[in-house]
This record gives sequence, structure tokens and C-alpha cells, in this order.
Amino acid sequence: MMRRWCLTAAVAAVFLSSFTHSVWAQSSAGPQPVPLPPPIAAPVNTPYPGTITLTANLTNTTDRVVTVNETIPVHAGNMTLLYPEWIPGEHAPEGPIQSFAGLFITANGQRIPWVRDRVNMFAFHVRVPNGVTSLDVKFDYLSPMQPQDGMVQMSHVMANLEWNTVVLYPAGYFSRDIHVTPVVTLPAGWKYATALTTVSKDGDTVHFKETTLNTLVDSPLDAGEYYRRVDLSSGPDNQVFLDCFADKPKDLAITPEELQMHKNLVVQAQRLFDSHHYDHYDFLFTLSNTLGEQGLEHHQSSEDGIRPNYFTNWKAGVAERDLLAHEYTHSWNGKFRRPDDLWRPAFNMPEQDDLLWVYEGLTQYWGEVLTARAGMRTAAQTRDIFAAIAASFEDSPGRNWRPLIDTTNQEIISERRPVSWVSWQRQEDYYMEGVLIWLDADTKIRELSGGKKSLDTFAKEFYGIDNGSFITHTYNFNDIVAALNKVQPYDWAKFFRTLVYELHPEVPLAGFTQGGYKLVYNDTQPGWEKLSGFSRYGVSYDTSIGFRLMRNGAIAGVQWDSPAFKAGLAPGMQLVAVNGNAVNNTIGGPDDVVKEALVQAEKSTEPIHFVVKKDGRVFNVDVNYHGGLRYPHLERIPGTPDRLDAILAPVK
Repeated sequence: MMRRWCLTAAVAAVFLSSFTHSVWAQSSAGPQPVPLPPPIAAPVNTPYPGTITLTANLTNTTDRVVTVNETIPVHAGNMTLLYPEWIPGEHAPEGPIQSFAGLFITANGQRIPWVRDRVNMFAFHVRVPNGVTSLDVKFDYLSPMQPQDGMVQMSHVMANLEWNTVVLYPAGYFSRDIHVTPVVTLPAGWKYATALTTVSKDGDTVHFKETTLNTLVDSPLDAGEYYRRVDLSSGPDNQVFLDCFADKPKDLAITPEELQMHKNLVVQAQRLFDSHHYDHYDFLFTLSNTLGEQGLEHHQSSEDGIRPNYFTNWKAGVAERDLLAHEYTHSWNGKFRRPDDLWRPAFNMPEQDDLLWVYEGLTQYWGEVLTARAGMRTAAQTRDIFAAIAASFEDSPGRNWRPLIDTTNQEIISERRPVSWVSWQRQEDYYMEGVLIWLDADTKIRELSGGKKSLDTFAKEFYGIDNGSFITHTYNFNDIVAALNKVQPYDWAKFFRTLVYELHPEVPLAGFTQGGYKLVYNDTQPGWEKLSGFSRYGVSYDTSIGFRLMRNGAIAGVQWDSPAFKAGLAPGMQLVAVNGNAVNNTIGGPDDVVKEALVQAEKSTEPIHFVVKKDGRVFNVDVNYHGGLRYPHLERIPGTPDRLDAILAPVK
């Protein structure tokens, strides 16, 4: 036994020694990490010496290239130039570095080498030789040629210039401490609009007043051949202009009624906030099939792009009329008052988006409300919009796993690239669910105060301070709660934490019931929706069979767990026929064929027979759906206060 023990102990010792050596070898052998490059200098609040001269040449509309020249004052030594990465209002690192090309840096006629940072692709390192006091920087911004390359910003008749796309700036300084003199050269005869102050014009070259880098980036320029400026001012102390640029002159026609509605918007916003924070405000409004549709807020202007017949086919545009009201509201909510973690001293520091349910959600709510108060939508149309918003969330099973607060990260996660399964993944739901949450808050304040207070009271208290000031005031969650409690005491912290921060599968419908309405479904399509036809998102059957259809018959989206999903329909499929009716042989296109099939199925036990095409294959999909057409509406609750219509009524 002793000999056996000794032998076993010896074997164990050899094994343990071998195991220890193996573990040591695995933990110490192999590659080791290479040290990261030194960090780029953090911005400090000290003036940058000298003024940068920046010239952007927009004359090459054929190739859609902006040629940029900068003169940057410097001193000898190492410096880093940054291309803006985090753009205010985009909430994500979306600076278009992929469109940056042709960088040449010279000084005193000699080429100066540059090296891109090995980690930060937006940073360029330069060693400035002794005796050099300024750098001449030249590069091109290659505006996207087609939508799949990015949002188109130039055509042969108009252009949208965002200064962040055409500037390199020195690292180590707050953007407000860097001064720039901007210059732009336009195609012959083009007009322009911007919040910047014009100093002089030399032919088609425009010289603007020296400004700070943060103000420059916040002051885009639109230019074009066909231009009309519309005065929306409510008075000499509140100057607001609608600067329209169109593909064709006929698209600039505005009826007196349309003009009055847009003037009403300015009046109603002034009555809501009881202040403004701009010298003059410019809606930079492009009416185009070529330039991309967009809405981007700025302090004294906004970039607003929409279909060319916005004015000339007014009746068809009910769904999109909140664009201007939304972006205008951002002058107060987002620019003047901003979440503290969305304010950054320079454009290459990461933002945090967790308060976008206020920044964007509350703005979306007021955008809808102001659109109604201005008369750009009727109260009935607005109620239909609210019902559609709520209905979209009732068919969103993604609410069972993803809280609303996490959707505020979506822009950083996806940089607004589309996803295949919107209802399961959830996208930027804080916009539209924010409408329901803030309607709940508004009606709750009105209920608790007996109609003496409202969210309008909060708007004046929170956003109406320091009238005329351009200096941003930041806020956090506790500031919002405290301001609401000042208006109307309530457990607002619990209210928002329940609806925003916790998992909340139930759709927040309390704003409807407190407002005197309830959500219902029937087979009556709103008249204005019929006139709208196919939008860029298609026609929705989300609340019935569960898919969205494009004009060409393509299935653009399918609701997760819907009848269409369970039967095997998926995004990207091409609709060929429904119940034997070819979609390309109908006057109304695929919409009429699908509607007819849904109506027939309601009276039958037979499934709806779809023929679809995908990846070169044609196959049949039978959907067992018999619920008919289901359009969401708000229905009045008898005997309850009509707070919702009071919210939507113009303020006198």
C-alpha cells in the first residue's frame, strides 16, 4: 500500500507540474496587445488664436462635389485636425467621413504631410514646421450621387450645404472658442438662405460675418435656382421666414389659405412658449424629388425637405404636415433647452441619448398639437393621427422585451439604417410613443388642476425663460420632474420611470381616456388618408393582416406574429397576385387588390391566396385572416370632459 501511495503521489506531482506549466504557457504565451495611440487632446474652454477662413465652392453640381479651402492659423509643433463626427440633432456619430476626399495641406507653398489617427478615423495629425503661421487646407466633399449612397444634397437646380461636412477644425478647444469666417461660391444666378449674416457679395461669391464654429455648424445654407421667400413673421420682434427652393417654379405657388396656416404656426408657437431665442428664424424648405426628405433642427433655422407638390397638392399631405411644427419647436426644446448629456463642447465627443424621449418625444407631441392649432390639420385629422400612433404600438411585440428607454440608443446602434422587423426590434419609438406619454401628462395636469394648468404652463415655465437669449440651458431628469411638480404636484418621477424606464408592454392610452376618447377600430378609412395614397413608407395593413405594401407591389414590412408573418410573408417579397388577380392589371394598383381580398375574406372561411416572388422564386402563401379592414380611430366617451379637443384648439 505504501509503495502504491508513493507511486500515485509521484504521478500526481508530475501531472500537477505539467498542468501548471501548461496553464502558465497558455496564460503567458501568444500575442500581447499593442499600446493604443496617445489620446487626442480633450477640448478646453480657451480661445483658439486667430480666425479660420473657410470657403465652400458649390458650382460643380454635375459631379455634386463641394470644393473646400481653409486657412487655419497655427504655430509650430504637433496639432490634430478633426472632421466633425457627432452632429447635434442627429444623436449619433454620423459625420460623413466616407464622403471626405482629396486632402492636401500646404504652408508657404510647401506640401505638409498628414497622418490619419490609427484609431479615430475622424482625426488627422500634422506636424507644423518652424516659421509656419498658417496652414492652407484643401479637400473635397463628395455629396451622394444617388439615394443608396446617402441623402442626396445637390442637384442641378439646388443644394443643401451643412457646414459640418466641409470643415476641419483644431482639436483641444471648445467649438464656441474657435472663430470662422465662412464664404460660399454658388452657381451663377442662384439664390440662398441661411441664419448666417451676409457681409458682402462678389458676383456669386457670398461673404458671411465671422462667427463661432458651433454657430456655423448650427447654421446650414440652402441655395437654388428657383426660390421664394415667404414672410411668416408675427411682428417686427419675431421675424420668421419660409425659404422655399423647388425643382420647378410651379412648385413655389402658395394659396392665401396655405400661407395663413403657416403664419398661424408662428403665432401659436409664440403663444405656447411666450419667448423666442433667435434674431430671425428660417425654415430652409426644399420641395424636391431629387434632394432627400429630411428634418434637422437648428437654433435659428431648420433643414426641411419634402415632396415637390407640398403646396400644389395640399390635400394629399395631411400625414406629413407636422414637419415644420416639429422642427420649429426644437428651437426651444433641443437647442435652447437641451439634455445635459446631449450637449458637448466639441463635435468629436460622444453624446448620450437617454433623454431623447423629452428632446424628441415632447417635441413630436407639440409638433402634432401646434399643427392642429395652426389649422394645418383639423382636430379630427389629428385624432386619427393619434389613433394610428397608438395602433402601431398595439401590434408591436417588441414591447415585451425592450423598454422604451433602450430605443433612445437606436440611432447610435443603427445610425438610422433600416431594420427588417421593426415591430420586434423596435426602432426610434421614443418619438411616437413620446406623443402618447406627453398627452397622458398634459391631460393629467388638466385633470388634477381642474383645467387651470396644462403642459402649456410647463412650456412657459421651462422654455420661456431668458427671452432672446441664445445661450443653451441644459437639463436632466430631475429638472423635468421638478418643473412639472412646480406646475402640478404629482409623482412625476414614478410616472416617467414606469412608462419610459421600466418594461411596459401595455400601450399608454391614458391620455386618450383622460382626454375624453377611446381607441376603436372599424372598416372606415379616413378621407384624408385615401387622398394621401402611397407614401414613401407604403400603405399600411399593419392593424389587419399585418404588412405594409409599396406602390410597386413590394412588401416593405411585416408585423411580427401577425397573420401575414405566421403564414410566411416577409419583407422584400414582391406581390404578384391576390386570389388570382394580378396586381399589375388593376387601376388602383396593389392597394385595391389587397383591400378587395380583405373585404371578401371577412365573409368567408377561405384563406387569402397570395402569389409572391422572392430571390427568383415564385410561390404561394395562404393567409388565414378574416378580420377585414381595421382602421384605428378615437371615439368620444359620453359624459367625460373633452380635454383632447381643448388641447388641439387654437390658443387665443
